[in-house]
Amino acid sequence: MRQVGFGQPDDGVIQMAYIVEDIHRAMDEWVRHLKVGPWFLLESFTGVDARYRGRPTDACISLAMSFAGHMMIELLQEHRPVPSVYRETIESRGYGFHHWGIASKDFDADLRRYQSLGYETAFQARVPTGGRVAYIDTTMDLPGMVELIELGADFDEVFGRFHRASLDWDGRDPVRPFL
Repeated sequence: MRQVGFGQPDDGVIQMAYIVEDIHRAMDEWVRHLKVGPWFLLESFTGVDARYRGRPTDACISLAMSFAGHMMIELLQEHRPVPSVYRETIESRGYGFHHWGIASKDFDADLRRYQSLGYETAFQARVPTGGRVAYIDTTMDLPGMVELIELGADFDEVFGRFHRASLDWDGRDPVRPFL
């Protein structure tokens, strides 16, 4: 089994993500109560060529990423109450766990595999690291969605930088820019 730069398997779970009501308050709570940080914040994300259940979407979120050991933690705050994978979860179960991020060496093949199993692609977009992501609606079988995260482009450089910052973090500068 090979690993991504921060030690998780390159074909397995690399991330756990949570929808939060207030991303700044959530980052502060993770720092104070769980000692997770620093956080890398992207104030506004819509994705490039974003599609929600097959249609273009203008959903906008803030996202923050950090690490707890080798596991990437992502916090997501919705900004527009428009149909989206985030709004679906908030309306059906409230704030909290949303998805597992799974590394994908062959994004198109992995996407086809999930579709062949009967799962719908709920969201798909290009992301700031140069790759693609797709949320697969696995909620008929699992307590959240699965996000395929394409490896390559700037994946290891960006997320490796976040991981290295967390290793000897002394609590200073708990929120930093994503890019």
